[in-house]
Amino acid sequence: MPAFASSPAPQMTRWGKPVRATQRLPGIWRVVTPSHGGFVISEARQAAMPAALRLDEPEYEHDVDWSLVILAFQTDFAAAGDPLFDIELSLATSTVKSWRPERWEAYASEALERRQSHVRREREAFEARIGKLVVTTAYGDWADWVPEGKVGILGYTLVSVDHLARPTYADPMFKALVDAARYEARGSVISFDELDAEILP
Repeated sequence: MPAFASSPAPQMTRWGKPVRATQRLPGIWRVVTPSHGGFVISEARQAAMPAALRLDEPEYEHDVDWSLVILAFQTDFAAAGDPLFDIELSLATSTVKSWRPERWEAYASEALERRQSHVRREREAFEARIGKLVVTTAYGDWADWVPEGKVGILGYTLVSVDHLARPTYADPMFKALVDAARYEARGSVISFDELDAEILP
């Protein structure tokens, strides 16, 4: 692993102007903005990122993609002596497996089981229902239009799903009633036809 030089603190990021910036390692800044944050890395660090983990831009947001930086430079982080790094590395590994399974498999040359990746399970569930009416919202019988023992559902036609299992829907919206017990036993993604939904005018 080459030695890396310190880099100037980022003055602007895609999330806005940093209100706090901490250089975790030379060339790796942890930034916080009023709206978001993550790692911003130097050109040298970006060039050294393994291809399987490298994003197009040197900004790795703090919900998911921060974990790619931790994995890529885990030897450097470990050598810095942070006593909590073992926990951070474990969390980063599970985050990449769950949310970036294809990147993990390319980086580690290890096939993941379906149960190891939340996003893969969700994506497959959506992919199996493309073109169908999918439930997006539900109301209990506390709603004035939902009879006792029923659940009111709203949904749209599923058009596509992206790599992070974020769906795209098409208008119009449909409204329906389904059996409450059947709805409670559903999976995380469910279509109207799987629930025998009674579509309302």
